[in-house]
Amino acid sequence: MKVYLEVYGCTANKSDASLILGILKENSYVIVEKINDADLIVLLTCTVIDTTEQRMLSRLRVFRKTGKKIIVAGCMASIQTDLIRSVLPDAKLLPPQYSHHILDVIEDEETSFTDKNKTLFSKYYENTIAPISIAEGCMFTCSYCITSLARGKLKSYPMGEIIQDVCCAIKQGCKEIQLTAQDTSSYGLDCGRNLGELLMNFNKIKGEYRVRVGMMNPYTVLKNIDSIITGFENLKIYKFLHIPVQSGDNEVLKKMNRKYTVDEFLEIIKIFRKNYPNITISTDVIVGFPTETDEQFQHTIDLLNRFKPDITNITRYSARPQTKAKTMKGRIKTEVAKKRSKILTELCSTISQENNLRHVGKKYNALITEKGKNNTFVGRTENYKPIVLKQKADIGNFIPVGVTDAASTYLVGSIINNINIC
Repeated sequence: MKVYLEVYGCTANKSDASLILGILKENSYVIVEKINDADLIVLLTCTVIDTTEQRMLSRLRVFRKTGKKIIVAGCMASIQTDLIRSVLPDAKLLPPQYSHHILDVIEDEETSFTDKNKTLFSKYYENTIAPISIAEGCMFTCSYCITSLARGKLKSYPMGEIIQDVCCAIKQGCKEIQLTAQDTSSYGLDCGRNLGELLMNFNKIKGEYRVRVGMMNPYTVLKNIDSIITGFENLKIYKFLHIPVQSGDNEVLKKMNRKYTVDEFLEIIKIFRKNYPNITISTDVIVGFPTETDEQFQHTIDLLNRFKPDITNITRYSARPQTKAKTMKGRIKTEVAKKRSKILTELCSTISQENNLRHVGKKYNALITEKGKNNTFVGRTENYKPIVLKQKADIGNFIPVGVTDAASTYLVGSIINNINIC
């Protein structure tokens, strides 16, 4: 049977896709790149905000016209089954916790979904980057978040199995390991372990590779910050911290049920920058959360000006079904939220470019990860900065580069010599 797979959303979804592909290939299914060539379509869905949800429904309508068998996986298959059925009554559903049951769903076998560690199954990676899940679910209920409802409670995978997954990815030729979970710093809090301990285990893994640690909740970072800082000492771990603040106002954070204060967030940034001065900081901000006042929005502006993140992902609040925030009073008008989003976008673009320009003249060892636009190649520096090269470079190699210029979202550089080093 020929299968076409389409993936949207977070790195966890991409990790689930590698699991599904691994199981299918192991069982002699053929993966095709065009819908028309397929007997079966698999869609891994995302529903984090309304616009993404609408994109998923649009894709389902396109797939419906093909008349082919369709499996809907990802978060919508867990939390929005009725919505899927309204477009595709005959679709097969595969919730994210049960991606390993892909064969049962394809073969229409009557089976009860069972929980198993995703680390126990074969994976297939389509390029040099390997997204690897270290946990499923979340131990918190942020008032705006539908993903925690879709993926369930926190379940951390055994360290030995994670390390084995990483080793298998490296044997397949992967050079960038992306550790993923809803909150990577929650890792181990359900079983007496912690993220820092996991990162220290990477010292045992030989080979040329780098590790990107995924998004961390400030609240859980604080629980094990000393251990996490120590774990980051490994030279193979990108000096990159994705830590969403979401708001610069404590009252808004409380309504979001985020469980930390602005001062606690700033303390985390201070500690990481003290230990790793060249670290890249990425954060997320939600604008237009219910009841957010102009003054509270200004607090977010003030915070961003204070800690100057390298990357800021800005999202206008989107009410999601079954979340507490959806029923909150004080909804912000769309035009107000759009205006605030525009203000932050302009501010953060300026901050990002100023930060990037500080790298001009510096030298790094870049891991070449992909082809860019206009015959360029894109690499990642030790602190996960994307660097664009006009010279030809082999994907998967480590190459010394010098930074010659910078834009708000990337560095520009040139190869220093032809010696590949890690």
